[in-house]
Amino acid sequence: MATDTIHWLTWIFLIAVAAEALTRLWLGSRQIAAVQAHRNLVPELFRGQIELADQQKAAHYTTARARVARWDTVVEALIKVLLTVGGGLAAVDAMWRASGLSEPWRGACVVATLLLLLQLAGLPFSLWKTFKVEAKFGFNRISPRLYVVDFLKQLLLALLLGGPLLLAVLTLMDRAGTGWWLWAWSIWLVWTLMLTWAAPKFIAPLFNRFSPLTDFALKTRVEALLERCGFTARGGVFVMNGSLRSAHGNAYFTGIGRNKRIVFFDTLLARIEAEETEAVLAHELGHFRLHHVRQRLFASVILTFGGLALLAWLAKQPGFYAVLGVPVPSAEMALLLFVLTVPVFTFFATPVLSWWSRRHERQADDFAAQHADAGKLAAALVKLFRDNASTLTPDPIHSGFFDSHPPALERIARLKAISLS
Repeated sequence: MATDTIHWLTWIFLIAVAAEALTRLWLGSRQIAAVQAHRNLVPELFRGQIELADQQKAAHYTTARARVARWDTVVEALIKVLLTVGGGLAAVDAMWRASGLSEPWRGACVVATLLLLLQLAGLPFSLWKTFKVEAKFGFNRISPRLYVVDFLKQLLLALLLGGPLLLAVLTLMDRAGTGWWLWAWSIWLVWTLMLTWAAPKFIAPLFNRFSPLTDFALKTRVEALLERCGFTARGGVFVMNGSLRSAHGNAYFTGIGRNKRIVFFDTLLARIEAEETEAVLAHELGHFRLHHVRQRLFASVILTFGGLALLAWLAKQPGFYAVLGVPVPSAEMALLLFVLTVPVFTFFATPVLSWWSRRHERQADDFAAQHADAGKLAAALVKLFRDNASTLTPDPIHSGFFDSHPPALERIARLKAISLS
């Protein structure tokens, strides 16, 4: 590839990195301006349920998080540049080449080293958010000791679960010919399905305690709802001790097959009534009955198929390495460059994925309204917004770009309209 072409493509990458960072910073500034502009006025729809002090707390909390995200964005952009055209990847690769290890072990060590460095680079921001921002607003409950234990557990799980997959992919890239990516995709698919199946029962309990719902009256109500919705799962509904780490409350659906389950945070159940819990559960069951989990898994499978096909093509292009600061092509360098650079370009598809997620949330709300009380779901969500210090007045452009759930005003107005119809 000609030198002038290499130079031109390098600039394309640098411009894309800058565009992503500047877009994030611009959207963050819009978000801060929007919540601060409305911090002293509770929206009419929420008056009587949300106090002015709650509105102000949400504005300050959202602003504090956005300011941390600003620094995170700048550092992330700098890291991408330093690792690629700055020669960081090449330096780590050269260090491990001197070790004399054979493939795929050397390649795995290169990838593991870079991933560990990225984890360490993000650690200050995680600590800042946890022990400064979350603690300041009364949400953090995790101790420094538990934080370290969690971090080490995550690294160990990444090594035990991701290590074999990484070795398999690198081996295929080196020895399976041009069709290596089809084999890699097949292995990844089996690995993903097994992990999705195993996570609720075998992995999540390494971090939290999950107990079957024991409140008899609530359990009776829940079992009736499960029967109406055609939900069958071993164990069914669990309560997680989320209060161990945070005061935030939530609920979610997880797992596939016989290991699918609904999980309530104990912090959520402590704040909402039985009828509200039933409505929240109906929403989560909506995701199951409407096949949202299956759809997202299918989308992930298709995107990974396309991504691996693109990686296979790029890995054969000498210019792919040269324009990004890597002098010696290799399977591990192709993989790392792909992981670092492709998200820079796909970032601008974020609004599409956010829109799809919000569409699923509206559908789950509609499902809940058919099988429970829409007014009770609205009441539960208002309590969640209040107790989690979620802003009621996000910037519309920021919300449209990033938010996986509809804005609070839209969602509550819609549910109240359904309840009155």
